[in-house]
Amino acid sequence: MEKPYGCDFCWRAFSQPPYLKKHLLTHTEEKPFACDICNKTFSKKSNLKKHLRTHTKEKPFACDICSKAFSHQNDLITHLRTHTKEKPFPCEVCNKAFSHNSGLRQHLRTHTNEKPYACHICNKAVSQRAHLEAHLRTHMKEKQFVCDICNKSFSQRSSLKRHLLTHSNEKPFACDFCIKAFSRQNDLMTHLQTHTKEKPFSCGICSKAFSRLPHLNTHLRTHTKERPFACDICNKSFSLHHHLRRHLRTHTKEKPFSCNICSKVFSQQHHLKKHLQVHTEERPFA
Repeated sequence: MEKPYGCDFCWRAFSQPPYLKKHLLTHTEEKPFACDICNKTFSKKSNLKKHLRTHTKEKPFACDICSKAFSHQNDLITHLRTHTKEKPFPCEVCNKAFSHNSGLRQHLRTHTNEKPYACHICNKAVSQRAHLEAHLRTHMKEKQFVCDICNKSFSQRSSLKRHLLTHSNEKPFACDFCIKAFSRQNDLMTHLQTHTKEKPFSCGICSKAFSRLPHLNTHLRTHTKERPFACDICNKSFSLHHHLRRHLRTHTKEKPFSCNICSKVFSQQHHLKKHLQVHTEERPFA
C-alpha cells in the first residue's frame, strides 16, 4: 500500500492525512482530548475513552468462559490465558514461558540481576516495584495486614496469606511425583528439586550451583562479606535474616521455644534440643 504522507520528525509514513495527524501528536506532546470529570488530557481519543471507564466503572469486555468483566480489552486477553494456559512470552535464556509480557520482564532480571527500583531511604535496590513497596514498610514499621483469627499483623499481604494457612492447615500445593503437599508454593518448588535435582542458579565467582535464587544470593555474601540485615537497637549486622531474628531475642528476652515435658522455655531452638537430652538421657558426645 502506498504511503505518501511522511512524518517530518521521524521515518514513519501513512496512507491517509488523518493517520499522519494523529501520529504527529506523539512528537508535539499536544493533548487535545480532555476528561470532563477530572480535566486529565490525552493525545488520543481512544485513550480518553479508556480513561473515562475509571470514572464510569464500565466493564464492556466480558470473558465467555467465566463471565468476569474488564474495562480494557488487553486485560481480558491476559485473563483468558488463565483459562487457556497459553504462555506466549518465552525467556530466551532458560525457555521458561509467561502468560504476560510484564511477567517475562520481571523474570529476565533474575538472569541480568538488574535492580531498577531503589529505596530513597537506604538506597537498597530491588528487581520489582512490589518488592520496593514491601521494603519501604520495613522503614515505616507499617503492618497494615492483620490476621482476623489471632490479630498478628504483617507488612505484606502475601505474608498474611501464608500465615492464614497455619490456622487452616490447608496444603493446596501438591507434588506430582509423590504424595507430599505444601501450604506454600515456594515450599513445593523447593521440594520438586529433590526429584529433578535441577540447580539453575550458578555463582559467577566460584561456579557453585543452587536450586533456588535465595540460596545463591545467600552464598554470594560469602564472597562479598555483605551483611544487609542490621539490628535497629545495637547496629550489629548479619549476613542472614534468621541470624538477625535470633540476635534480636538477646534484646527482647523473647523465649519462643518451649519444652513439652517440663515447660521450660528457651530463646534458641538448639538450646531446647540440648535441654531435651536431660529428659531422654541421651548423651550424644559421651
